[in-house]
Amino acid sequence: MASITLFGSTGLIGNEILKLLEEDDYFKNINVISRREIKLKSKKSKLKLIDFSNYDDYLSAIENSDIVLAAIGTTQSKVNFNKKKYVDIDLGIVSKIAKACKEKKVKHFSFVSSAGADIKNKSFYLKLKGQIEQQVKSYKLNSSSVYRPSLLLGKRKESRYGEQLAQFIIPLISFLMPSNYKPIEAIKVAKAMVIESKKYSSGFKIFHYNQILNLS
Repeated sequence: MASITLFGSTGLIGNEILKLLEEDDYFKNINVISRREIKLKSKKSKLKLIDFSNYDDYLSAIENSDIVLAAIGTTQSKVNFNKKKYVDIDLGIVSKIAKACKEKKVKHFSFVSSAGADIKNKSFYLKLKGQIEQQVKSYKLNSSSVYRPSLLLGKRKESRYGEQLAQFIIPLISFLMPSNYKPIEAIKVAKAMVIESKKYSSGFKIFHYNQILNLS
């Protein structure tokens, strides 16, 4: 049995992860990290409110955790298209989590990136995702995994019109797309992350579309 900490439980993948953890007897304690109050259904889930700008809060949040999962991020519209704020959230938060995992000797850390992540990519978004991966890898954790889904399929709590339209159209033409860029159900990414987290396999591993499907 393991103690696990989850960042990003209200997002599309994070919400699916939380439901899986609550139903899985392997996990005895679930620390759900948030900046605001949220309702939890399981008795083994405990909410921890933190200041995401305070590194000491991260250390406290993952104390005594065997596994840490992060499915956290933002959108350009949520930060009013301010690229600095976007970087502070996407890169800053995941980097702090990984650093805390290193300091607290967490057995396994997993996080969500994106298909096409590459520090050499001209796209601001994909370049940033590549930088996040590079930063996490630099900490040389005992066991860490990064998941690179493309378009996520599933129902979000908040409405994103453009994404809803894409979820309808892109699956119709996905047979024409390279496998790494095919749309994928959020629940499959969540299942892969939970399953792989139990293995504690050493090194830094990257999971693409086909590998995520095989795991899930």
